[in-house]
Amino acid sequence: MVLRSLCVLRAQAAASLSGLPAALLPGGSGLDLPGSGLVLRSLSTDVFQNLALEDWIHDNVDLHSRSILLLWRNSAAVVVGRHQNPWQECDLRLMRRSGVPVARRRSGGGTVFHDPGNLNLTFFSSRKNYDRARNLRVVTGALRALRPGIDVRATDRFDILLDGHYKISGTAAKLGRTAAYHHCTLLCSADRPLLASLLRPTCHGIHSNATASLPAPVQNLMDHDPSLTPESITRQLAQQYLAEFGSGGLPVVPVQPSDPAFGGIDRAAAALRGWDWTHGRTPRFSVDTALELADGAAAATASVHLEVKAGRVEACRLAVAPEWLPGGPPARLAARLLGARFCPSEAAAVAEAFLRAEGGGATGARLGARLGDLCDKMVALM
Repeated sequence: MVLRSLCVLRAQAAASLSGLPAALLPGGSGLDLPGSGLVLRSLSTDVFQNLALEDWIHDNVDLHSRSILLLWRNSAAVVVGRHQNPWQECDLRLMRRSGVPVARRRSGGGTVFHDPGNLNLTFFSSRKNYDRARNLRVVTGALRALRPGIDVRATDRFDILLDGHYKISGTAAKLGRTAAYHHCTLLCSADRPLLASLLRPTCHGIHSNATASLPAPVQNLMDHDPSLTPESITRQLAQQYLAEFGSGGLPVVPVQPSDPAFGGIDRAAAALRGWDWTHGRTPRFSVDTALELADGAAAATASVHLEVKAGRVEACRLAVAPEWLPGGPPARLAARLLGARFCPSEAAAVAEAFLRAEGGGATGARLGARLGDLCDKMVALM
């Protein structure tokens, strides 16, 4: 499998170098470069394909004899860490309306916003040679080469700050038994208003042991200097990396994750896209909140307690004043929600079945409207 994996990279690199004389190719052909660095640039902007490509390289390439830098950019997406809670980290309702997916990566760390103005870098190495500080020196060195005098520095948390204050890069990592990767973002020209609107909790009152992101002021590099475009930074990063890790003069190799040569990536991307991974792998959490109910000028409050495990409702308590909803319908709705996914589509289906079972128009118009309002507010909570 390792030999086949290297052949895939060699074949794609050879295709990218086809215009060069054969004498300039290492060994006349291929990429047999023990101890050297290699820079790959993904042609995909699909967050799930690129996350799957990371894992493919980690799992299939012999990283003892070479190091690899993967450069990639995505269409708009929010990426949470392996041990995070998406309901706590981002506004899932706004994301659904905006067509922005949520992804869960296999590394730890905090939540990040991706779009074409946010450059992603993944440094692959053997576990023995894993060195985040060295990797970040490549990044800061590239920025200083483009803009001498720019104040960028890595922190003890392996973030990169601009002017000692603005976070332009965050770090996460995956450490395998023999291989490792360290990836980081670099804010070049990201949509900051969209970033700010999406990185807010879906609902309040969440109690969880999930890893929480640490908010920090951010700035785009292009706001600091318009010449620091994603394209110019990509070129300089490649040069800096190859100078640091050695390349034999190879150019950046474009790769397409959907190429059949990367066996299994489509299946891996589909698994990363699935609800059971993006939401179902959330650490257990609870929600304690209040819903404001209205019926014309009249109003009431519903208290809600939910316990969610593996993305499904494990316990639910709904309390509403009996004079508002007599006969115990809140408790019956709570019972119906048990086992359902904590998501609006499944909750809406449960609510619809509940309202039919409660008798529809036979409940009386006013009671029916109040039940409908309670159901709508419960669905909106998710």
